[in-house]
Amino acid sequence: MRIRIHLTNASRKALIEHLKRAYAAGHLRLVKRIHALLYLADGKAVAEVAEWLHLGEQTVRDYLWAFLRKGLDSLTYRHSPGRPPKLTKTQRKELADLITAGPEAAGYASACWTTVLIQDLILHHFGVEYHPHYICELLDQLGFSFQKARFVSDHLNEAARIEWEQKTWPAILRLAQEKRALILFGDEASFAQWGSLSYTWAPKGQQPTVKTSGKRKAYKVFGLIDYFSGRLFWKGHTGRFNAESYADFLTEVLQQTHQHIILIQDGAKYHTCKAMQEFFAAHADRLTKYQLPTYSPDFNPIEYFWKKVRKEATHLKYFATFDDLTQKVDQTLRKFDDLPEEILSCMGKYCESLGTQA
Repeated sequence: MRIRIHLTNASRKALIEHLKRAYAAGHLRLVKRIHALLYLADGKAVAEVAEWLHLGEQTVRDYLWAFLRKGLDSLTYRHSPGRPPKLTKTQRKELADLITAGPEAAGYASACWTTVLIQDLILHHFGVEYHPHYICELLDQLGFSFQKARFVSDHLNEAARIEWEQKTWPAILRLAQEKRALILFGDEASFAQWGSLSYTWAPKGQQPTVKTSGKRKAYKVFGLIDYFSGRLFWKGHTGRFNAESYADFLTEVLQQTHQHIILIQDGAKYHTCKAMQEFFAAHADRLTKYQLPTYSPDFNPIEYFWKKVRKEATHLKYFATFDDLTQKVDQTLRKFDDLPEEILSCMGKYCESLGTQA
């Protein structure tokens, strides 16, 4: 059913002014009521308006008839005497479950919760109206915080991750104890000459800027960190990551150590190619290799270490030349050579994810 009403410019301006005040006051029911009238004036169907605003179709019609009879005087609500209603303990638990499930599961188009959206959720499901300013306090009490989401690959093999946590990792620890071996988590990182951006404090309204040469050249680094001691092995590389350069790095590490090495690596092609399979077979007396589950960087603590290096070496930095970049990265890595406790702190994060102790 499509009902078209005509608003004069003065009436539309008045409605918009009431809408602004309703938003400022956190009066969600009035916000939705005014939006319904504006949508109808734009020619939207009653069913569409009801669906968008999570209202019943008859409610939308009632808003319209009241406005046609009383005009702007219809945009008022009586305040019930006594204390405003609050959510019960059971309702708060149900609300927490609804928020955890996400906005789309609750019927909203957006995938991001906002205080206004949660205010609407509470009103729609429980008939209780909270001011948006109080929503933040309520969410804190329910154990929620405002966080930035992260991507998780849709290729994750959850069974393989559980297998790693419950069987593979404990087996690695036992093997390391038997052989008195190093457990080395390995990975590679690229540090771009154009630097890297990060958050920093700055005057309001003045977004901080960082000069950049714009040269798309990167300094590459092979890295290994030891689970037990925090020892760092690294090698800068200006060429490409491939099986040959990877094998050269591992050969140098073997030369620098005398213990057996348990190497934990991801599934990069040059880690698993035929040439590297032959390399691992040739050094089986000193080197045991394990593959991490696919798409599981959170299982590799060296990822946390690279973040530390970037924060100190390249965040908000300007590198006029490629040599400036390599010198800064090398300087930072040499610093961490003497700070094993900083690397062990990365292991702590890793162990927290496994529910074990470093």
